[in-house]
Amino acid sequence: MKPQTAAKKLGIYLPATPEEFQAGAVTHAELKQLVENPPEWLAELRRTGPHPRPVVAQKLGITIAALKRNDMDKPLTTAEIKALLEDQPEWLRAARTALAEGRAEAAEAAAVQESAADSED
Repeated sequence: MKPQTAAKKLGIYLPATPEEFQAGAVTHAELKQLVENPPEWLAELRRTGPHPRPVVAQKLGITIAALKRNDMDKPLTTAEIKALLEDQPEWLRAARTALAEGRAEAAEAAAVQESAADSED
């Protein structure tokens, strides 16, 4: 697979990987080995970043769309993410609240559907 695909599957930011990872194809066996026994560069990258958008959004507890809307659509390090979480700007508080409310509504709707399905049986 392409290095870009492997990086996505590993949840890492491709430009921050070693040149040899970026330059060559990654087999499924190599990917499995990276997952099961990550080399130091991979462990360090996962620990400190920079992290790709999906990981940044997940760590901040918001959506990728919220990152884009607030011009934060860029890789961030773990330290930058922690700083944002410690001193949350208004946009981050609002995005976290909106996502939490959306998830609660979805869970409530699923529970209603489940109880309706149970009552039909």
